[in-house]
Amino acid sequence: MNLVAGCFYDGVLLYAMALNETLAEGGSKKDGTRIVQKMRDRKFQGVTGLVSMDGNNDRDTDFSLWVMGDRESGEYEVAGHYAGAEKKLNWLGRPIHWVKGAPPLDNPPCVFDVDDPSCDKTPLSTLAIVALGTGLTLVMFGISSFLIFRKLMLEKELASMLWRIRWDELQFGNAERYYKGAGSRLTLSLRGSSYGSLMTAHGKYQIFANTGHFKGNVVAIKHVNKKRIELTRQVLFELKHMRDIQFNHLTRFIGACIDPPNVCIVTEYCPRGSLQDILENESINLDWMFRYSLINDIVKGMAFLHNSIIGHHGSLKSSNCVVDSRFVLKITDYGLASFRSSCDAEDSHALYAKKLWTAPELLQQGRLAPQGMQKADVYSFSIVLQEIALRNGPFYIEGMDLSPKEIVQKVRNSQKPFFRPSIDMGLHSEELAVLMERCWAQEPAERPDFSQLKIFIRRFNKEGGTSILDNLLSRMEQYANNLEKLVEERTQAYLEEKRKAENLLYQILPQ
Repeated sequence: MNLVAGCFYDGVLLYAMALNETLAEGGSKKDGTRIVQKMRDRKFQGVTGLVSMDGNNDRDTDFSLWVMGDRESGEYEVAGHYAGAEKKLNWLGRPIHWVKGAPPLDNPPCVFDVDDPSCDKTPLSTLAIVALGTGLTLVMFGISSFLIFRKLMLEKELASMLWRIRWDELQFGNAERYYKGAGSRLTLSLRGSSYGSLMTAHGKYQIFANTGHFKGNVVAIKHVNKKRIELTRQVLFELKHMRDIQFNHLTRFIGACIDPPNVCIVTEYCPRGSLQDILENESINLDWMFRYSLINDIVKGMAFLHNSIIGHHGSLKSSNCVVDSRFVLKITDYGLASFRSSCDAEDSHALYAKKLWTAPELLQQGRLAPQGMQKADVYSFSIVLQEIALRNGPFYIEGMDLSPKEIVQKVRNSQKPFFRPSIDMGLHSEELAVLMERCWAQEPAERPDFSQLKIFIRRFNKEGGTSILDNLLSRMEQYANNLEKLVEERTQAYLEEKRKAENLLYQILPQ
């Protein structure tokens, strides 16, 4: 007989017996409490044997303990019985072969309570100690090998001087094609212009950086006013860092020539000219969508530069912002502090004209800590921002005709009220004016960083794209969508007029 079916039968039999007794005493079949009470503490003979119920209505179960009698054959034998009804254990005298000769303890030491101080802390075996020591040695050897390999690769890269360009590798065309002399007024067309403008001694005209060819590509060449460059370890690291930096809004550093006396820096050539060229060319109409695109490119480039190994620009101005053939603005003339030197006289007009973008604390101290230089870049950005907003040149002051020297001296003196450019609410938004004032704040700590400026500019230009080209494509897409909508409206109007004409024709014709 199936044991499960037999137990089920005995359970139904127990219920039937309790129900009959309840009904015999005048009870109800719905009185579950009384029926359950009748099931407790009773015995009866069922199909599975004697059924004994305890006070909890649990059946008293019998158990048998089986042990391995013959280890060779693996056969099991009954060593004892437990009678549930009598609650009695009967041993049959067969031995139980325990591990270590005795049954395990109910509460083995150092098993359930490992924090017991009386526990025997078994020391690591010799093999475990050797394995652990070998593993640590291998890990340390691997780390040391990796660091040594990196050091050797770094030294190899520094020694290879991949940045170096020989003077005879640079090819120059005729001067008419790649050079515009001082005295020529700024011109710029959508076909492009010369690269990187610099103020002349008069401050109103510009000369343009030279261009040439390197390995078949047009490059910008900036001559350095030094007879020779000593390749110290610091200079080698500066050149390596310049070569490692790659970003869409920074001009790419191609290399440097250190062949005396032709010391120069070779960078990516941007054919649209500098931002200063574009702003001073009255024939170019810049709407605010384009202006915000230019501002956004500057902020992105400066934010990347501040987070790079170079850390800051130090000479941000509109002439150091150039535009490539895809109308993407890129920042140039950054890094390579060892190559920088002023070629202007200490009291020249050109020197003060270049300092119109310089922060007051930098004019006073000459050099700042890296964090201070970043805040000085934010001040320079505010002057560029004012140039873009007003298109009246750097540090424009309404109703005043001051020379660059006078402006720089007033900014350096830092007398209240602090001397700053003019703001014209009729030419730009109030939010942009507030942003300019925050960026040229006298206290560097009050100026936002370029990570915050990215958020501000994005908030101002919610409808604009990330670049001028993106905005142009967006405008073309919007124009196409509007054209499709207009065609659909005209088609619906045509169909409506056609329907009216047909109805009129049906009314005229005889039925």
